[in-house]
Amino acid sequence: MLGLTQGITEFAPVSSSGHLIIVPWLFGWHILDDPNLNKTFDVALHVGTLVGALVYFRRDVWRYLRAWIGSVRARRIETTDQRLAWALVLGTIPGAAAGALFEDVIQDKLGQPWLIALMLAGFGVVLYVVDRRAESNLHIDDVSLGRGVTLGVAQAIALQPGVSRSGITMTVARWMGLDRTSAARFSFLLALPIIAGAGAFKGLDLAREGFGGYAPEFLWGFISSAVSGFLVIWGLLTYLRRHDYRFFMIYRLGVAALVLVVIATGVRPASGL
Repeated sequence: MLGLTQGITEFAPVSSSGHLIIVPWLFGWHILDDPNLNKTFDVALHVGTLVGALVYFRRDVWRYLRAWIGSVRARRIETTDQRLAWALVLGTIPGAAAGALFEDVIQDKLGQPWLIALMLAGFGVVLYVVDRRAESNLHIDDVSLGRGVTLGVAQAIALQPGVSRSGITMTVARWMGLDRTSAARFSFLLALPIIAGAGAFKGLDLAREGFGGYAPEFLWGFISSAVSGFLVIWGLLTYLRRHDYRFFMIYRLGVAALVLVVIATGVRPASGL
């Protein structure tokens, strides 16, 4: 269930981190209080979604990696691919730095269901409003180094669960004038180094200590998140060629309302399990 949740929501503009808190909270899954399971499963989800995305973007990743290496060797930026590669590299820095500096604060203070609900609702409305008012006069090849850094700063804000990494980067990209497909594509590519870094960082302890008895959970979490992540990327890029973000705004508002009603009725506490 959580593998599917991660795979479906990692790239859709609905906040995977928020859903991975809300779903266990709604169902009262106290088994996730086990630190060994949490650590094992967290790595599985990150590696799974990374593999699914790499399979889909394998040509793009190889293309931009070659361009970046060529630019480093030449010590200059000569082509559009090299500029895009550097935009992705520079755009990764703000999110990586913020994650390293504020990891404990994010885990301990910012994962409250009521706060996630507010973030889902607020940023969902912002995504829709910006998209409806924005022009679509730029393509992914028009992303400059400055735009890449700006999108990277936006991605860092999504460390708050409920904001959505893909959602806020798509919002800012649309505000810049990128068409919907280009905004989504650059957002997905920008997420890959962050997902890979998080998986590698958290995987170090797992490599030293083993699966803690949760190898089957790791396997199924990995498979379900990889397959669903791949399908969501394919489906979302196809969907955005003809549709706007209205569905995602309505969905986010619906989830936010559900969480607040559950809290108001006392079914679940506002602060977590």
